[in-house]
Amino acid sequence: MQRSSYPAGGDELMTIDQVQQTLRRSRASIYRYVNTNNETINPPFDPQRLNPEHRKSRREPLLFHPNEVARFARDVMGITTLQVELKTTPPNPTDDLLKEILGELKHIREVLERVEKLLGS
Repeated sequence: MQRSSYPAGGDELMTIDQVQQTLRRSRASIYRYVNTNNETINPPFDPQRLNPEHRKSRREPLLFHPNEVARFARDVMGITTLQVELKTTPPNPTDDLLKEILGELKHIREVLERVEKLLGS
């Protein structure tokens, strides 16, 4: 089985290096498979190529959704035993702060809805 690890969370995107580790191919090989075009930043989907996520400028790095990497490995490269190992990221202070802010906003909304009910009655 081929294994690789990248940040957990189904919506985390993979870099070229992570794709390279997952598929066990050289960096040059990965770039050969990537659906890029000199004329357009975001070429249309090509089922025979590895399609990156949409970019706003050419300076943005190529990023790939894990499902796209798995599809490409299965459908194009014929790799049937691809396994991507997810690792959970430790909690960080930013996440904790955002959760606290969300809790406060929910509380404020409840208070405002109660005040609106009282004034509307």
